[in-house]
Amino acid sequence: PLSSGALISFPTLCLCLSPSSVIIIDEAHERTLHTDILFGLIKDIARFRSDLKVLVASATLDTERFSCFFDDAPVFRIPGRRFPVDIFYTKAPEADYLEACVVSVLQIHVTQPPGDILVFLTGQEEIEACCELLQERCRRLGSKIAELLVLPIYANLPSDMQAKIFNPTPPGARKVVVATNIAETSLTIDGIIYVIDPGFCKQKSYNARTGMESLIVTPCSRASANQRAGRAGRVAAGKCFRLYTAWAFKHEMEETTVPEIQRTNLGNVVLLLKSLGINDLIHFDFMDPPPHETLVLALEQLYALGALNHLGELTKLGRRMAELPVDPMLSKMILASEQYKCSEEVLTIAAMLSVNNSIFYRPKDKVVHADNARMNFVVPGGDHLVLLNVYTQWVESGFSTQWCYENFIQFRSMRRARDVRDQLEGLMDRIEVEVVSSQGDNVSIRKAVTAGYFYHTSRLSKGGYKTVKHQQTVYVHPNSSLFEEQPRWLIYHELVFTTKEFMRQVIEIESSWLLEVAPHYYKSKELEDSSSKKMPRKQGKTKEELG
Repeated sequence: PLSSGALISFPTLCLCLSPSSVIIIDEAHERTLHTDILFGLIKDIARFRSDLKVLVASATLDTERFSCFFDDAPVFRIPGRRFPVDIFYTKAPEADYLEACVVSVLQIHVTQPPGDILVFLTGQEEIEACCELLQERCRRLGSKIAELLVLPIYANLPSDMQAKIFNPTPPGARKVVVATNIAETSLTIDGIIYVIDPGFCKQKSYNARTGMESLIVTPCSRASANQRAGRAGRVAAGKCFRLYTAWAFKHEMEETTVPEIQRTNLGNVVLLLKSLGINDLIHFDFMDPPPHETLVLALEQLYALGALNHLGELTKLGRRMAELPVDPMLSKMILASEQYKCSEEVLTIAAMLSVNNSIFYRPKDKVVHADNARMNFVVPGGDHLVLLNVYTQWVESGFSTQWCYENFIQFRSMRRARDVRDQLEGLMDRIEVEVVSSQGDNVSIRKAVTAGYFYHTSRLSKGGYKTVKHQQTVYVHPNSSLFEEQPRWLIYHELVFTTKEFMRQVIEIESSWLLEVAPHYYKSKELEDSSSKKMPRKQGKTKEELG
């Protein structure tokens, strides 16, 4: 099966398709990065194979656009087995949609016939706040209202707590599920009759010039709003309460969500297409071409990593990097570990970095316990070594679920990291890298990280940390093991804008290592430490202030 979340090589793609006569691409409206690449490749293959049928399916799709892209393909409209859904709008815009969600839930609970409620919110913080408000008001009302079960669902929630949303609702009670847009298409909850849609979602966007990702709350698209409304009509006739006006739906919301390919780092895409033999990226048949600047800066980054030569052709190193289905900087780090004889540890770090900051769980009611448990894993050197320590202790515990529970670690994320590590280890033979251990030498590990992530260097100056290349002010994330310390030089895994420009997963390095691993990129003059010897006071706010 061709998964939209997997990068596959061209020979593998051809092998998959050679016996196939029909390919189905489902949920096409989501427009993920990999499905957009898949569209271009499949379109090319379909032109050369007249016997191949491609079915592009979705409940909410811009059919004319897709039909035009696939050479005026015929459109089939198949009526779904969905029950009718009544949609209600507010008369005026809501000043506080979180409060409006809480009030709407209680109104439905008191006035409407039996049936469970699904509320869409943007992220963990909002969901937890909404759940707290609902539980507090239900306690205050006591026996005046029937029992209301409040259940959150978001990506970082432990699996056992996520599973509660699928339990049958007890007789005489009502269930309210407070979810992110994971509940739009990824899962179906039985018994949902009422949907509350505030009309917002969190969207990731990437600034190629600064290399920074932003996670910003934005209005969702009309396609997403219709998908949310459809959740109410799965088991019976339902109702969708939209906490915005009908005018806003028609005039302020985009028709479809901005494709991920236009708001993400394209390093991986460029390396993949180059490895498939597609050199003319400007004229590749994208449904929505990515910004020119993002494409150029991705080529520049791959050249700096040594994956491309001055003609833009794939080098031998680049071919080895393309064999690893991870970010180019991560694959360069893994290949550099061979030189520094620490591939065993770097493989683990790469796997742990691949699970997107979802290792530690910090429930609101046990914040102190969770922070103390996290501090027990801290080792000198930085966050990469902390992640390595967590994985090593988990292995020593026999991959124990109980150990994860006691240490506020997400078992599901650890299991996924183990799977990623096993897959990467299986690919090491193909790229001819011997898996060896550093025997506790963390300098070699930090040098390997520097070899892959020299692009992401920041230096401490009088005004705090600044990135070396762009002189942009950045801050150590409050959850980092180096938040209280102030090393002169840092390398960060990613730069994310939430309330500030935060560096996530940082590691301490020495400036001389940059000249060792990337002499073509950094010059000694750039790395001269012109800052004052006087150390500035601790930057930013405390962990408590930033949550």
